Amino acid sequence: MDIDRALGFIRANHRGILLTHRSDGGPQMSPIVAGVDSEGHVVVSSRETAYKVRNLRRDPRASVCMFSDGFYGEWVQIDGVAGIISLPEAMDALVDYYRGLSGEHPDWDEYRAAMREERRVLIRISPERAGPTRFG
Repeated sequence: MDIDRALGFIRANHRGILLTHRSDGGPQMSPIVAGVDSEGHVVVSSRETAYKVRNLRRDPRASVCMFSDGFYGEWVQIDGVAGIISLPEAMDALVDYYRGLSGEHPDWDEYRAAMREERRVLIRISPERAGPTRFG
């Protein structure tokens, strides 16, 4: 599967699992809601204090497995390198993330205040590989 096709799937299917690496090299997985930004990165909002963020700051390798709301059926995996954008620089990207997933917020000032209070960051994964390339 090519990366563009996998990103197209993620634009339409936002639920998945993010895999990062613990300090001992073992996997750490988190359920996520992901989108795709205008530059073709897989984007995920998280709290600054989350294990996934801590793991990615130490080891930026990341994989996402995204699936449809029905769970069974088509799915995609993207592997890549993640970067973390923290506040205040992350605010515009967090607004774009929300818009891409949910449309317009009823109160953008309230949304921005919540992002600051929750110490939100934006994880941006640069895709390097996508799959599956075959099934079964």
